[in-house]
Amino acid sequence: MSVLTRPIFEINLKNLLDNYLTLKKIAPHAQAAAVVKDDAYGLGAAIVAKKLYQDGKCRIFFVAHAVEGEKIRPVVPDADIYVLQGIGEDSLALFKSAHLTPVISSPQMLAFWKENKPNHLKPMINIETGLNRLGFREYELEALSTEDRQIFGAVMSHLACGDEKDHFMNQHQLDNFTRLKDKYFPHLPASLSASDGTFLGEKFQFDIVRLGAALYGINTAPYRQNQMKPVVTLKAPVLQVEPLPKGEFVGYSATYRAASERKISIVSIGYGDGVPRALSNVGKLFFPRGKKLYEARILGRVSMDNIICDITDIPDVSVGEYAFLLNDFYTLDDMGRDAGTISYELLSRIGKNPRKILNIINS
Repeated sequence: MSVLTRPIFEINLKNLLDNYLTLKKIAPHAQAAAVVKDDAYGLGAAIVAKKLYQDGKCRIFFVAHAVEGEKIRPVVPDADIYVLQGIGEDSLALFKSAHLTPVISSPQMLAFWKENKPNHLKPMINIETGLNRLGFREYELEALSTEDRQIFGAVMSHLACGDEKDHFMNQHQLDNFTRLKDKYFPHLPASLSASDGTFLGEKFQFDIVRLGAALYGINTAPYRQNQMKPVVTLKAPVLQVEPLPKGEFVGYSATYRAASERKISIVSIGYGDGVPRALSNVGKLFFPRGKKLYEARILGRVSMDNIICDITDIPDVSVGEYAFLLNDFYTLDDMGRDAGTISYELLSRIGKNPRKILNIINS
């Protein structure tokens, strides 16, 4: 008898590459940069970057921190790597050794760059257009000297509501970005849109689109059918199958009580593996049976290592078989909806779980 205990997380690099090529077609006049921050949203930045560099001919990558750029440099030897959080004392040496380019978002960081300048690369300037997060405000742009403006090699901003096609903020930020770019950096290549903005059309795409979540199968344009292929699958083995008598409670804090005779399965995965505790009593697992797919509701609290689900109406569930938590029939977007969060957060949490078995599909 086979006894299995660890979740399996499967990454389909072929689908990821197909998503990248699809996005390139959607923005044919822009350079398609890949965002591999947070370890490529938990999937493994070196694995993802290597695939996109070799097979997708991607030559621009964005990371959040210099330490992330250092890790992918060996697999993208002549690509531009932009660091979104910029440069500071804690990362100065990495910019020099890994030939990284900072995104500079404040006068203080610009002064630090000018004082230390670890390489010959021209940084990108981030300007504030409505998100009110990182970026030069207009009064700070006005204070830049002509010499300061010539330091930069590109200009960027970031949309606040790009996933809502008709939100007034999209046009507001586009107008702001175009005005500020034309006034202060008229000849520099520009980037306004991440994945969501790419779907808003050519006027939002400029010279570089920063492709992140959509690469990994997430629907960043929820007002339309998802054009991206699923990239991840998550499944976990059944450890035990038991009857649940009427009136019995399930899980920590006894939040579920059986109103009738039930049958339960204990599955080896929990919030310690990145599955949201918010799925307690509302989430679901899936058991395929031939062409039919059975849904098993989560009963009680999701615990650190286990999920208990209702398999009363599912035939022949056995110890050692796998229950699916993510697949093309129940996506990250679906799980995010049920957990009351966003798919971006889920992918980052689940992907970085060190207890899983990682399975890579490369062709």
